[in-house]
Amino acid sequence: MILKQFIIVTGMSGAGKTMTLKVLEDFGFITIDNLPPELLPQLFRLISDRPEASHSRGVVATVDIRNVTRAKGQAGSSFVKVIDDISQAWQGDVKVIFLTASDEELLRRYERTRRVHPLNRGMSTLEGIIAERDMLAPVLDRADIVIDTSMMDLHQHRDRLLKEFFEYEGGISIIISSFGYKYGVPQDSSFVMDVRCLPNPYYVDELKNLTGEDDAVKDYLLQFPETHKFMDLTKNFLDFAIPQFLNNVRGQLHISVGCTGGRHRSVAVAEWLYEVYSKIYGGVCVIHRDKGHGHQ
Repeated sequence: MILKQFIIVTGMSGAGKTMTLKVLEDFGFITIDNLPPELLPQLFRLISDRPEASHSRGVVATVDIRNVTRAKGQAGSSFVKVIDDISQAWQGDVKVIFLTASDEELLRRYERTRRVHPLNRGMSTLEGIIAERDMLAPVLDRADIVIDTSMMDLHQHRDRLLKEFFEYEGGISIIISSFGYKYGVPQDSSFVMDVRCLPNPYYVDELKNLTGEDDAVKDYLLQFPETHKFMDLTKNFLDFAIPQFLNNVRGQLHISVGCTGGRHRSVAVAEWLYEVYSKIYGGVCVIHRDKGHGHQ
């Protein structure tokens, strides 16, 4: 087979499937938008041996909820069966990217754009979002990569995809991210570490405008015994949990580290964890979601 990668992008309506398609197209993927899931095997067979496929990074197809609603309650399960059939037939690199966002954020996006939710038949937009999330639960469970776009702008979304597909040869197996609780916990987290128990550099005047990537902030945190104790206990847990997860669970491991505003403590701890585990495992990346907000 000439085809290098076959990527299926799906997930919640309004979570960023079109944006994902555009980003991957810009970086050399052949893209097909809004394909009915029952046509995925035909698309795969049609394009897998075509010469142009060898000159691209692979093929990306988006599947929208509008094309799986006909199956009602079996929509998600039927979609998963199609994906599994393709994976078994090819034995190649088939990935499912599932895009999600919080109900509140999706509702804001629909209100801002004045779009109608695809399931909005005799129900409110919020009811449509909830029904869609329930319908897609089997697809979420099957996904190889889950991306929560709730707090992402275009640049952050693009950066997340680049880290996944281009920064590491083998793709990402472990994501270590920092976040601020005031902006919400990443919904695709595997483990969440709360570092609000550590001393807060935000209240030190000379550190307030810095971030956890700065040595001055790290040095401040390392003055306290509780920082060392927290890191020792966290490392002990992760030393056990990471190999268990990677050996037994499909998809990526996402370790989220949270403080109040996502600027100081969580960033420093995420950097320290990245330092440790990037030397042990391949495909580890660090993302600082809320570092730029400028708060605690």
